[in-house]
Amino acid sequence: MTFRLNLRLVGSKEHDSDMISPDRQFENNSQDGRHPAAGIDYELFLRCVHCGLCTSACPTYTLTGDENNSPRGRIQLMRLVADGRLGLTDRMREHLELCLDCRSCETACPSGVRYGRLIEPFRVAMEEGEQQEKLEKRCDWFRELVLLRLFPYPERLRRVLGPVWFLQRVGLLRAAERLGLLRLLPARLARLVEILPPRVKPGPRLPRLLPAVGRQRARVAFFVGCVADVIFRHVHWATLRVLQQNGCDVFIPPEQGCCGAIHLHAGSSRGARQMADANLVAFELDRYDAIVVNHAGCGAMLKEYGLHWRDGLQPHRARFAAKVRDVHEFLDELGLIAPPGRIKAVATYHDACHLGHAQQITAAPRRLLARIPGLKLVDLPETEICCGSAGTYNLLHPEMSDRLAERKLENILSTGAEIVLAANAGCLLQIAAAVRRRGLGPRVMHPMELLDLSYREEDSLESAGRKQQKVVQR
Repeated sequence: MTFRLNLRLVGSKEHDSDMISPDRQFENNSQDGRHPAAGIDYELFLRCVHCGLCTSACPTYTLTGDENNSPRGRIQLMRLVADGRLGLTDRMREHLELCLDCRSCETACPSGVRYGRLIEPFRVAMEEGEQQEKLEKRCDWFRELVLLRLFPYPERLRRVLGPVWFLQRVGLLRAAERLGLLRLLPARLARLVEILPPRVKPGPRLPRLLPAVGRQRARVAFFVGCVADVIFRHVHWATLRVLQQNGCDVFIPPEQGCCGAIHLHAGSSRGARQMADANLVAFELDRYDAIVVNHAGCGAMLKEYGLHWRDGLQPHRARFAAKVRDVHEFLDELGLIAPPGRIKAVATYHDACHLGHAQQITAAPRRLLARIPGLKLVDLPETEICCGSAGTYNLLHPEMSDRLAERKLENILSTGAEIVLAANAGCLLQIAAAVRRRGLGPRVMHPMELLDLSYREEDSLESAGRKQQKVVQR
């Protein structure tokens, strides 16, 4: 049975023109026998039996109805390249690059296909090949300056965002938006300014050690990250206080850096490996019971350090990865000390893709939130569907990203919740931006912020928010 026939089994007539066929849309133009699938274990392709159960879980297929934008379709595209039956064309690249890498298909797949282990190395190799072959790729200023040389470095990012936050504070940025002046900026830069949230008072620089409150139950290292530390340091402080309240001595190694996910997803495997290896040096594994991380994207990357590069340090990276725990996962395993403060509010929880799908952690955050007195947690429809952030996806594919954000926001509003909870920096930014565009009122928070407020026994969620965050409005 050919791939074309397999697709027709599930394709509707209106999408027949979009079906992939070796004799139609993609001509074989492989060069020098090289292809991005060369470093992928071929057995991973064979696990896909084309059952189609992944399609209903895939955001891009759900919105486009195009089989080429489904996990099954993309796996077949990559396999055709691996078999030498097709070479890469711009059209094929578009289908592969449109993937959010949310990995919801992994949760839905009954055959255990590890889609992330296919699409990620394939796209990295595809991007690296384009860097060598295409001048416009080598001269992509946004990738080179913003993604690779700005985002992963917190101090640089703080210096750049400082003036932008000043413009927010004095109202000039809002005025520029209303006058349409942001349209004069390059599209991706204007998009970045749009997504940037109002500044939150970050609190002091993180110390090297925070002692446990009461009896020591664990010794943990805390992973700080890059964008998360610049924009969400207040979430870091909330997380650290919660860990302390649960009897944890918390070590914060000062030499740690970005997890490497931004580089990897931008196609710079070498840069990602350098950042990963710097973290191997920064964390003294024998000193800690766990390395705790509070943002899903970072956690997923850290847990997969042992999978990405095959060299002499791979065993050490695998040992590092085995120590990594998401903060919800860790506290749930440790046994949460019940927080005393009552928070009378209705909240809904969005499953960040790289927590719910990549790490398969869905129940632990809900169990922790259920311990907060007075909090009513309501189910979010389509919680498993990506919000459209997907790392830097919302900067590179704004149209698809916005469609997913609006779909997510409609589901949030249907719950009647006052608070939207998410455990990933990208999700927090994406959902908050959608809320601001609509001028709506749901607060967007990290679960650790609510737990922290409960431990501190704040009388009112609103007063606690003002004390803790002191948001500077535009």
